[in-house]
Amino acid sequence: MSKIKVGVLGATGNVGQRFVQALADHPWFEISALAASDRSAGKKYRDAADWKLGTEIPEAAADIEVVPIDAKKVDADIVFSALPADLAQTIEPEFAKAGCIVASNAAAMRMEKDVPLVIPEVNPEHLGLIDIQRENRKWDGCIITNPNCSTIMMCVTLKPLMQFGINSINVATMQAISGAGYNGVYAMAIYDNVIPYIGGEEEKIERETLKILGTFNGSEIVNADIKVSAACNRVPVIDGHTETIWADLKSNPTPEEVRNAFLNFNPGLSDLPTEPKYPIIVRDEADRPQPRLDRDMGKGMSVSVGRIRDGIRYVAMGHNTVRGAAGASVLNAELLHKKGYLWKRSHPQTSGGLPGKFPGILRIFSGLLFIVFSSSFFISVSSFFFFRSSFFLFFHRLLFVPSFPCVPSLFVFPGSSALFSAAARSTFLFSAPVFNRY
Repeated sequence: MSKIKVGVLGATGNVGQRFVQALADHPWFEISALAASDRSAGKKYRDAADWKLGTEIPEAAADIEVVPIDAKKVDADIVFSALPADLAQTIEPEFAKAGCIVASNAAAMRMEKDVPLVIPEVNPEHLGLIDIQRENRKWDGCIITNPNCSTIMMCVTLKPLMQFGINSINVATMQAISGAGYNGVYAMAIYDNVIPYIGGEEEKIERETLKILGTFNGSEIVNADIKVSAACNRVPVIDGHTETIWADLKSNPTPEEVRNAFLNFNPGLSDLPTEPKYPIIVRDEADRPQPRLDRDMGKGMSVSVGRIRDGIRYVAMGHNTVRGAAGASVLNAELLHKKGYLWKRSHPQTSGGLPGKFPGILRIFSGLLFIVFSSSFFISVSSFFFFRSSFFLFFHRLLFVPSFPCVPSLFVFPGSSALFSAAARSTFLFSAPVFNRY
């Protein structure tokens, strides 16, 4: 099976590099485009990216020529967006209009009513918003987002606790400096220090959690009826966000019951390549989890929990640029593929394909053909049995090839039944992949 072509928007940045690292040897996806600012466009990726990760630049990406962030120049079926929110607000819709699927790590579109904000282990049913989004916005592509890094870590642990009923959540975060970007925090500001403020972070956690834990009613997301309060701090740790969480649960479970809920959590996504064997890892040591020791568990995709106490209080920790960013978007794309939302994008500028709007016309035309032939077949069967007399049966046997029962009104020439049969079969074959595609 051929791989799906993927691109990365903002490929040279901190999260962009994590995307490249995650996609380089992916079994389903193949990097076909890397896009960045105009100053990087035209260069090979190895020359454009100031590579900061602790591995070599993947060979699959090193010699790819960086292109501008333009839907007409990015040859990909799905793009992963590591763009800043202000740019993502306008650029991501342009790619969706061009028929591309956008898996975004940016905050710009997360709270749009028709845009899924998804953690596959928590709310995969929210993908139903894609059909509503396409209908509302009249485009063939779509945008799907993953939450803020701290929100992801917390909500993964809240999912198994929903069986106990949640009244309210209080969380204090200790967030790594990589969350601000490579040059985001000055060394003199963070050394020997804790900064008790991260702009907009607390509001993101409080808003996004309600949408993620909410219910999809078939047309929109009804926010969860819980209270969430967050306090966010920047700490001198390179990677790995640590959170202390207080959960007010309706059925008052014991710490042991909560521990077992974490241990038994199985979202059923083991067939997705990026999904870790254990989405939640329970640490029973008194001083765990710790960023340096636990952030790379499950290749950076597991969330570690510990210090589960009466209350219910516990500590959660995860890798902010893997589980909380690039890895989350890649996992979302894998879920889209599993659910049948991914297809080969028509891209006239690069592949000689059909115009971007053509799939919508094709869908309408094939739908009409399907209705016409389905109706004809139903009428044919009904009419035959209604008019089943020796007279009509005699003419039916005399004039027609017996492949489908025929309505008497089709007695116009010999073989019409066979022609109808062939037309119907070809219509079903033509329509099936189109309906499956959408």
